[in-house]
Amino acid sequence: MAKVKSVYVCQSCGAEAPKWIGKCPVCGEWNTYVEQVVKKDSVAQASVAQTVLGSEMPKAKPVLISEVSVSEEPRIDTGSVEFNRVLGGGIVPGSMTLIGGEPGIGKSTLVMQIVLHITGRRTLYISGEESVKQLKLRAERLGNLQNKECYIVSETSLEQIFVHIKNVKPDIVIVDSIQTISTENMESSPGSISQVRECAAEILRYAKTSGVPVLLIGHINKEGNIAGPKVLEHIVDTVLQFEGDQHYLYRVLRSIKNRFGSTSELGIFEMVQSGLREVTNPSEMLMAENHLNLSGTAVGATIEGIRPFLIEVQSLVSTAAYGTPQRSTTGFDNRRLNMLLAVLEKRVGFKLSQKDVFLNIAGGVKVNDPAMDLPIISAILSSNMDIPIDAHTCLAGEVGLTGEIRPVTRMEQRVSEAEKLGFQRIVIPDVKAMQGEDKFSIQIARCGKVEDAFKVLFG
Repeated sequence: MAKVKSVYVCQSCGAEAPKWIGKCPVCGEWNTYVEQVVKKDSVAQASVAQTVLGSEMPKAKPVLISEVSVSEEPRIDTGSVEFNRVLGGGIVPGSMTLIGGEPGIGKSTLVMQIVLHITGRRTLYISGEESVKQLKLRAERLGNLQNKECYIVSETSLEQIFVHIKNVKPDIVIVDSIQTISTENMESSPGSISQVRECAAEILRYAKTSGVPVLLIGHINKEGNIAGPKVLEHIVDTVLQFEGDQHYLYRVLRSIKNRFGSTSELGIFEMVQSGLREVTNPSEMLMAENHLNLSGTAVGATIEGIRPFLIEVQSLVSTAAYGTPQRSTTGFDNRRLNMLLAVLEKRVGFKLSQKDVFLNIAGGVKVNDPAMDLPIISAILSSNMDIPIDAHTCLAGEVGLTGEIRPVTRMEQRVSEAEKLGFQRIVIPDVKAMQGEDKFSIQIARCGKVEDAFKVLFG
């Protein structure tokens, strides 16, 4: 006889309590506890995957670590250079990848496009949000169907999903989205903390025992985090964030967590009529073709993962019209901007305390590279003095609190990227000669302090 009881679960962190609580003692959020009915049988239940798949899921047993034979298992090529780069070379067999993003940003389009371009693999696309006809319409819009063994199904029951997996025997499984899937073992509604946690755990157990990789699509909440319990991000192998402004055509795929690769990789896509187009040269995208020698713009050389690219910084400095000066940034840390403005005022002598400062990173991307400090303060000073920076000059360097320009990593790649795009001069920190510097035809200006860089730029 099943025992029925109710518990109160925090919808923010998943903490349980026997009675309703106003403030969660774990995460500190208010009014997040919701009552949920839980059934517990007197006999321990087997997992859903084990019950449906049966003998197809082998049982694990302890082995000596010295007896484990390691073979380099090839990754699965997704047919997308940008997606492969972010994952670290492709999909790892038996892995579980979570892709999150805002509604309407293009998560389903990205995954469907990848599924259609995978060749030689049987895939099963499970959608809990769209019907089979809607999936077919999207596939026709994307076009170029290379995967002849792509199965699609509209299903929200976890038990039925494993039945479909047993019948199809896929090489790759896609679930869109994890918040729509529910299991009969839990009485709560789909999308609740307990349902998301239980369904994700069952799918993970299947992926690890069968070696079949799984791609999950997840919603995000109003704070920008993956919706559901934090344990969802802990149990998966890779967490990818698909971000971008709906008013812009460009989308950025970032790796937040990756057990099989780097977390500093970045993939850039452009939203077009036929789906997502890969941007192989982001430098051309992130720089304006011609800013007509206007003041307040500078070009910086930054690094994301293993790829260097150039990005345009735009700044506007004006007299504070409402008394209190404003500091507004787009794509850059506001606290870092305040620090750079303090350095300009204390070490260089420019009085900006009574002026509004607005900063924008072109292209709608976010940068965290310290090498963008020098381009940013150069753009601010250019706007303040209304003197344009030479359009063929690029900058890269970290600015310290004492006004010195500190060295940054992988300077050779930054210089090479600037030379490839036709820049004639690059301003870098005063460091020792780079390896193979004589092969560069671009003029390299080394500066040890901020004042030296300003003399090079403005004379």
